[in-house]
Amino acid sequence: MTRHRDHLPLAGLLNLSVIYVVWGSTYLAIRVAVREGAGWGPFWLGASRVFVAAAILLLLAAARRARIRPSRRELAVVAVSGLLMWVGGNGGVIWAEQRVDSGLAALIVGAMPMWIALMEGVLDRRAPSLLLVLSLIAGFVGLGVLTAPMLRGGVSADLLGVAVIIFGTVCWAAGSILLHRRPVGLEPTVLSGLQQLIGGLGFAALGLLFREPMPAPTTEAWIAWGYLLVFGSLLAFTAFIHALRLLPATIVMTYAYVNPVFAVILGWLILSEPITPFTLLGTALIMVGVYGVFSEKGKRVTQE
Repeated sequence: MTRHRDHLPLAGLLNLSVIYVVWGSTYLAIRVAVREGAGWGPFWLGASRVFVAAAILLLLAAARRARIRPSRRELAVVAVSGLLMWVGGNGGVIWAEQRVDSGLAALIVGAMPMWIALMEGVLDRRAPSLLLVLSLIAGFVGLGVLTAPMLRGGVSADLLGVAVIIFGTVCWAAGSILLHRRPVGLEPTVLSGLQQLIGGLGFAALGLLFREPMPAPTTEAWIAWGYLLVFGSLLAFTAFIHALRLLPATIVMTYAYVNPVFAVILGWLILSEPITPFTLLGTALIMVGVYGVFSEKGKRVTQE
């Protein structure tokens, strides 16, 4: 049966646009915060950032008298997805960026839409359409072309760091699918706050388990921490929760392709970094890939 709604929800697209713009810059902020001599260990960086974000979000929700206490089922979904996405996903990237340059990390995370499509295909027992497969490949190739000049110039990475980022990407994809397929009745602000509270507990446990030194951040590292708190946790992650409720998960995950494009644009606007043929070709391929994903998922929304 065909639905009368022919378009993806505008609210979902607006929240996705926030993710497109903001999360492209967080890889660099993480790298600044955890690189050698910066003073942040990866687990205490994660714990402190998300604990503060959780407190702010939940206090704002309480001031509006929103329901904060989840049911048992909701708590299970929040806890599992929060651990997968924050401790496994974000934590893996934070830890690995001690060993892997931010640009290469962004490229590896760019496989996220492919993991989502693979997992959803297995869960639905339905192979992805040819259009979706070609679109995902085009987007990932475009991401590779976009980052090629940096990769050719030499990057810092080791095998363990790369493996941890891949593991983290799979964890984030799994947590996102769980949240998308097992929606809870909590407001997005509350859900974001509770997930980050769970994530903070997980980060703190790892910090204690591995005896990570207490932080002694430099001024630059504090600035990076503040940026991650305000833009990464409070703004973009809450927008991510909104978008995941309103849009197909594969569409939401196109942020992994688009983030580096906005990072390049910001570098050109703010730092006068050059726009090269690699930039133009990579961006074009990414846009083709994203358009294909939107077209394929948009058709499915109207037909189901």
